[in-house]
Amino acid sequence: MEEKLKELAARVRELREVCDYTPEQLAKELGIDVDTYLGYEKDGYNIPINIIFQIANKFGVDFNELLSGESGKLDTYQVVRAGRGITADRYPGYHFKDLAYRYAHKVMQPLIVTLDPSEAPADLVSHSGQEFNLVLEGRMKLTFDNTEIVLNEGDSVYFNPTYLHGQSCVGDEPATFLTVIAE
Repeated sequence: MEEKLKELAARVRELREVCDYTPEQLAKELGIDVDTYLGYEKDGYNIPINIIFQIANKFGVDFNELLSGESGKLDTYQVVRAGRGITADRYPGYHFKDLAYRYAHKVMQPLIVTLDPSEAPADLVSHSGQEFNLVLEGRMKLTFDNTEIVLNEGDSVYFNPTYLHGQSCVGDEPATFLTVIAE
């Protein structure tokens, strides 16, 4: 994982240099401390997804190209509980380091989804790639290959979406989650 993050940091640094920006200029435009930005360029370890988006958009490059790397494929799913090897900051500060080793090829733009408790569960679907869900607020249920997994706020799940799957709200409060799909 460290190597992939260093590769991301090198791509970000190279893009900044090619576009003739100093670290100080870019940090100021991104609205972050220069030392924090220099840390991102050094090893990529804590670089938030929203900063990667801003850099890609600022310099007119494809987000997927800036982010791309290789990793293993998921056969089924893995649930990561809050506080156990994951940085569950509120979006858009969710850290790329927690996605980097899971995703290969193109990564679609993260999407924030809110599920209302009054809504009936959506039909189960399947699609190619890999999918990551992080519960930001409330509780949600992931139905996956005839298995139901209840996720609390801060929990996340990585899974192979070629299996039939769907998400629904658990409880009386809406559930909001971040979803990222890699092709």
